[in-house]
Amino acid sequence: MGTVHFDAVILGAGAAGLHCAAEAGQRGRKVLVIDHAPKVAEKIRISGGGRCNFTNRQLDPRAPQQHFLGANPSFGRSALSRYTPGDFIALVQRHGIAFHEKHKGQLFCDGSSEAIITMLLAECADGRVERWQPCSVGAIAQADGAYRIETARGTVTAGRLVVATGGLSIPKIGASDLGYRIARQFGIPLVAPRPALVPLTFDAAQWQPWAALSGVSLPVRITAGQGRQRTAFHEDLLFTHRGLSGPAILQISSYWQPGEALSIHLAPETPLRSALLQAKADSKKQIARLLAQWLPARLAEAWAAERTEWQRPVNEASDKALAQLADRLGDWRLTPSGTEGYKKAEVTLGGVDTRALSQQTLEATGRRGLHFIGEVVDITGWLGGYNFQWAWASAHACAQAL
Repeated sequence: MGTVHFDAVILGAGAAGLHCAAEAGQRGRKVLVIDHAPKVAEKIRISGGGRCNFTNRQLDPRAPQQHFLGANPSFGRSALSRYTPGDFIALVQRHGIAFHEKHKGQLFCDGSSEAIITMLLAECADGRVERWQPCSVGAIAQADGAYRIETARGTVTAGRLVVATGGLSIPKIGASDLGYRIARQFGIPLVAPRPALVPLTFDAAQWQPWAALSGVSLPVRITAGQGRQRTAFHEDLLFTHRGLSGPAILQISSYWQPGEALSIHLAPETPLRSALLQAKADSKKQIARLLAQWLPARLAEAWAAERTEWQRPVNEASDKALAQLADRLGDWRLTPSGTEGYKKAEVTLGGVDTRALSQQTLEATGRRGLHFIGEVVDITGWLGGYNFQWAWASAHACAQAL
C-alpha cells in the first residue's frame, strides 16, 4: 500500500478524537482516525455505570478552575466557553437520545451509553471520516510541513496531527502512553501523570477494624489540604475491603497528596455534640443504637466498639466521653497509604503541559500542525461529566483550527 495523504490524522478513537474528527470532517477536511484498540470509545461505553455521564449542567465556563485541576486550570477557559454543555446537549437532542439529570448537574443517558458512541460515529460518517481500527502506530516524523506516520496498515501523511490518545487510566481497555511519548519526541514538556478519581487504600493493619464494613455507604464531608489549598466535598463515601471509595473519595483523591491525612465528617448534617448531650438527658439507649440514627448501623457499632466509655447507655456516659465521640465523628483523621492505581482510576491527572499549547487551538507552540486534546492534556475535571465536557470542548476548539 502506498502513502496516503490526509488533511488531518487523529490518534485515538475516544470521546475527544471522534468528536474532533466529526467536526473537522463536516468542515470539509479529509480526516483519518487511528486507534490500536479493537473497539471504539471503550471509556464512553463503561462510563456512568454504562449510561455515560456525558456532561454537567453546572459547569461555569467563565471560571473553569472551579471544576478542573492542573498546573493551570484556567487554560481550559477558552475552549470550555466556546463549546458549552448546552452545545453538546443540543447534539444529543438532535440525535433523539433521551437523558436525565441525576445529581448536581450530572447528565446521563436514559438508556445505554452505546447511544453516545453511535451518535459520534454517525457524525463521523456525515463528515466522511475514515477510521483504521485496530491499527498500531509506529514511527512519526515531521518533514516538509507534514507529519509522516508509519502504521500497521501503511504510511500516511498529514498537515495536521491530533493526539487524542487519553491517559493511563484503566489499562484493561487499552490505555497507553503513546501521547506522552509523542510529546517527548517533539520536545513538549509533561506534567508528571498520576491516577485521579481513584479509590484510596490503607495499610492492612490500620484498616483491619474497618475492613468488615465493606459495602457500607453514607454521605460525608471530606477535606484535604491546608490553608488556601484546602478542598472539601459533600458526597457519598463507600467502605471497601482495602480502603475507601465512592464519589467523596474519588473527588478528594485528585487533591490528596501522599502522606497527607484526610478529615472526614461522618454526619455533616447533624450537630453531634448537642444531639448527644440532649440524648443523654432524654434516652437510655445504648450509644451504638443512638448513633444508628445518623450513621449506618454497622458503622455505628464499629465506632462504639472503639472505646469502653462508648459501650454503655448514653445516659450513663460522661459529658467528656460524648464530646470526644462527637469530635471524632466530626473530624475522623485518616492517612491513606496509597491509591488503587491506574487500574481503578477514572482519569489521569497531569499530562501535556498547557504552557506548551495554545488555549485557542490546542496546537503545540513551535510545532505547527501538532495538537493535543482531551485527557492527554494536563486538564482534569471533577467527577460528574466534567472530563467528558473537556473532551468535547477541546475537540471542538481543535477542529475549528483544522
